[in-house]
Amino acid sequence: MRTQGRIKSLRKRLIRDFCTAILASVLLFQAGAADAFSNRVIMRGDTGEDVVELQARLQYSSFYKGKIDGAFGYGTYWALRNFQYQFGLPVDGMAGSLTKLKLTKASQYDREFVLRNLREGNEFTYYGGVPLNQQVKKKAKNPSSSGGGTSKPPQQGKGNYTIDNLPQGYSKSDVNLMANAVYGESRGEPYIGQVAVSAVIINRVADPRFPNNISDVIFQPGAFTAVADGQIWLTPNDVAKRAVMDAINGWDPSNGALYYFNPETATSAWIWSRPQIGKIGKHIFCK
Repeated sequence: MRTQGRIKSLRKRLIRDFCTAILASVLLFQAGAADAFSNRVIMRGDTGEDVVELQARLQYSSFYKGKIDGAFGYGTYWALRNFQYQFGLPVDGMAGSLTKLKLTKASQYDREFVLRNLREGNEFTYYGGVPLNQQVKKKAKNPSSSGGGTSKPPQQGKGNYTIDNLPQGYSKSDVNLMANAVYGESRGEPYIGQVAVSAVIINRVADPRFPNNISDVIFQPGAFTAVADGQIWLTPNDVAKRAVMDAINGWDPSNGALYYFNPETATSAWIWSRPQIGKIGKHIFCK
């Protein structure tokens, strides 16, 4: 009987969600934005014109501070989550029908302006209330690399990132705490390995199975050895800080990992059961 009750509850929820999506699509069409987005749900890892429009609309309303490049990385993800929170939407970091409807109502999108500047390789922004002719800054040095595709990952901490210029959704305390954790967990590892450990923390924040903020992820009981043995309170070096900055700006050498472990010291049988992605330095990274 319990199983039947759960099935009925699941069926009702699916029907409700389906009807909500249909209603949102109808409203989106009635709002005059039938061609604003495609019908797909836009999520982290996506690329293309849907992401360009998403970034432009988020920037129009001052939620997105990054580059409009058509690549849905963590900067876009956190900007979208903040938008959803501010407008009372489900905070999942994905642009479904309801989120796209709210974006369409809350912003404007000059498709010709945005796509033209991408094609021409110009550096530009798209903030509401600022005349468009004041938002095109200059011609990029290498136009072929400034279009809507993905960019190469930062190289060994050489990105021009500072703690005073953080992606939307991060605070200085987040960066400092992550640097403590990364130094405590992975000092002595190759630089790319320290970036990967940073990325695991970020990936956990984005995953609904984990807490939704940096501090709670790091201090989740049993999550990190450095917390258990107190090494998180060691003073981090500049390498750990650069690794954190590279990770929060989109470099994920772990390829989406949620876990990592040192096979020489691991005592948990459970961690060996996780699907392995790859090894960097002494750490194996897993789903």
